[in-house]
Amino acid sequence: MSEDFYRQVTEPFTSLELLASQVVEGFITGLHKSPFHGFSVEFAEHRQYNRGESVRYVDWKLYGRTDRLYVKKFQEETNLRCHILIDTSSSMYFPVSEHLDFEHLDKLGFSVCAAAVLARMLVRQRDAVGLNFFSEQDSFQTEVKSSASHLKYLMSELEKRLEYGRPASVLRRGSDMVETLHLAAERIHKRSLIVLFSDMFDGEYDPEALMGALQHLKYRNNEVILFHVTEHGREADFVFPAKHYCLVDLESGKEIKLDPAQYRDAYVARYRSYMDMLKEHCNQYRIDFVEADIRQGFVPVLQAYLAKRERIFR
Repeated sequence: MSEDFYRQVTEPFTSLELLASQVVEGFITGLHKSPFHGFSVEFAEHRQYNRGESVRYVDWKLYGRTDRLYVKKFQEETNLRCHILIDTSSSMYFPVSEHLDFEHLDKLGFSVCAAAVLARMLVRQRDAVGLNFFSEQDSFQTEVKSSASHLKYLMSELEKRLEYGRPASVLRRGSDMVETLHLAAERIHKRSLIVLFSDMFDGEYDPEALMGALQHLKYRNNEVILFHVTEHGREADFVFPAKHYCLVDLESGKEIKLDPAQYRDAYVARYRSYMDMLKEHCNQYRIDFVEADIRQGFVPVLQAYLAKRERIFR
């Protein structure tokens, strides 16, 4: 994707739906097919391509071998069901800012924009999508549908999480992730695609419980994608300008005064140990782990992941 396109889609828009549409069209132009198509459909047979119909299901590999156009037929057309889960705990509002735009987002804004693009992409191919926002004080979920009116509803709810000037009510709000994931796993009755956006800090206090909840998501053969959303420079590498700081835990409100350089090595070692454990368990459970550094922007992060996924499932 060109730098010009990236600048174009990250300029401030008043409509998240318009932004998502712009990004999706750019993605589809660069991809050979939707990277999510075929998740829950089974190939049945080939039939000869009829002139004038969509080339969406043309088997290009077979064309390369035979020099004839054939279309793939599937037993089921559109039964992919996607559940998008977004952590709205206080830590997701980092870095705290009163002036956000689509080029400078906090972790929640990054997640919302990425979720909007994925929802638009899935509904575009007639698949069903639902949203679930979760924290200790924010429990919201929608039905899973594929209609245009439902997509507009999803975009409206996502836009509400992009309001500038974060209200004080978002402070001191935990994620309640373990219970949320268990409830989601029990509620999803059909094989589904589950996309989770979170910084996963809740699990650092009780990693065993979190790993059990992630494993539960794989119940009934669901496919799970975890976007681990961080501001990598400060949250992973603990890099700050050289001076003393008063650091505030957004979820507990606790404060600590320190020189980050003095504690950087110990912090980074503990952070990496937790991340190694999280990645190892995701690999064990066959959960797709995506490192999403918000400094890169949601467009490049999604583009890189979808391109990789297309190569795997092509």
